[in-house]
Amino acid sequence: MRRLPALLCLLFAATQAWGDATEPTADLEGARDPAWLQRYEGSFIVSHEQRGFDAVAFPASVLKRVPGQTDAYNNNVFRADQQREVEGEYARLLYVAPAERSPLEVMRNYLDVVEEGGGQVLWRCRDTDCGGDLNGNDHGGGNQGLIEQLYPQARRKDANFSNGWCASGSTPREQHYALATLPDGSGGERTLGIVTFQIGDRTYCDALHDRTAVLVVAVSPKARERKMVTVTSDDMAKALDADGRIALYGIQFDTNKSSLKPESVETIAQIAKLLQAQPALKLDVVGHTDNVGDAAANLKLSQRRADAVVTSLVEDHGIDEARLAARGEGLDKPIADNATEDGRAKNRRVELVKR
Repeated sequence: MRRLPALLCLLFAATQAWGDATEPTADLEGARDPAWLQRYEGSFIVSHEQRGFDAVAFPASVLKRVPGQTDAYNNNVFRADQQREVEGEYARLLYVAPAERSPLEVMRNYLDVVEEGGGQVLWRCRDTDCGGDLNGNDHGGGNQGLIEQLYPQARRKDANFSNGWCASGSTPREQHYALATLPDGSGGERTLGIVTFQIGDRTYCDALHDRTAVLVVAVSPKARERKMVTVTSDDMAKALDADGRIALYGIQFDTNKSSLKPESVETIAQIAKLLQAQPALKLDVVGHTDNVGDAAANLKLSQRRADAVVTSLVEDHGIDEARLAARGEGLDKPIADNATEDGRAKNRRVELVKR
């Protein structure tokens, strides 16, 4: 029994070492707003992530449960029937607003910026009308919520009990969401997903309890850097002989479309060269997607993309259609973690499978 006080002291010391949220007085080190993005006056950045190129599927309708699907944390997966899928320069910023500012007040200020900038609000909702549960992005065994759609658990890098951890992981109250666009001044448009909510955790986040948090995810038009090396027909032949299959990433499509991009021409030409050099070779052309969007829609999209490759080989290169079979696998056979853009990029592929 004498050991109990010592154990309690150790537990107390551990919780002190973890620390507690603190009143933010400056932006997180290294964080910055994109030059074009305004913030609510007196807000401070407590978490951020920026990427030169990424893809986001912004919810544009009520979140609905996807039957039979759970995430890596055993939460029921929710997804919107309507989504705005965009690619480009990516920024995620999480702010804590000044005390006594409500989520509605802060959201209205952001909407003023959208209106004054000639933008458009595509979708708005609040609380559970958005679908899913009112949850942050640090829980398991329940239902996904709106915050997880824009800031998934798998992408959290905030230290435990830090301001960023508290703001994103706490159970939100009075949640507001807006999906909007803003002209970029060059004929394109930026996409903004904005969530304002009240932080509701007192355990390790008392300093931020009842404060309004602002989650902004922004994607600006930007061309993806093209650094793929074309896989030659000889490379394909070696892989097919060794493994019976090869994944190709030089075949490119526009987001959510099956029309081939011009940069796909060389890779398809190499497939044709392979087939011409080996007249007895027969191939399955298999399309794969990442997990962004509806599973049934992805299955159909992957089939259309595989069909497009076969059509090009037949019509543009004179390959006998009987030697080719197009098949779509959708999101069912990932080869990397869909939680990261790098992983999703690896999963978006066309495979050649030797018959």
